[in-house]
Amino acid sequence: MSGRRYGYAETERSRALRAAVSGLRHALARHPVELPDRAVAEEELAALAAMAAESEPEPARLRGALLLVLGALGSVSALAEPLTELNAAIARFGPPSGRR
Repeated sequence: MSGRRYGYAETERSRALRAAVSGLRHALARHPVELPDRAVAEEELAALAAMAAESEPEPARLRGALLLVLGALGSVSALAEPLTELNAAIARFGPPSGRR
C-alpha cells in the first residue's frame, strides 16, 4: 500500500512541476519587454519540462535549472508569482542528495 502512495506522490509532484513550468512559460510569452537573458530562461524551462517527464528527476538538477531561471528572470517583478510557483514545485522534490 505504501508503494502506491509513493507512486501517487511522484505523479503529483511531476504534475505540479509541469504546471509551474507551463505557467511561467505563458507569463514569459505575455511579458511585453524584451529580456536579455530570455533565451537562457526558455532553455532551462525546456530542460525542467523534460525533467518533469522523468520518473524521478534529481533534485540537484532541478535546483540548478531553477537557479539559472531565477538568474535570468528573478528581477522581473511581473514574473514573481510564476517564479514562486516554480520554486515551490521544485521544493516538493526535496533537498539535493546529501542534504537534509
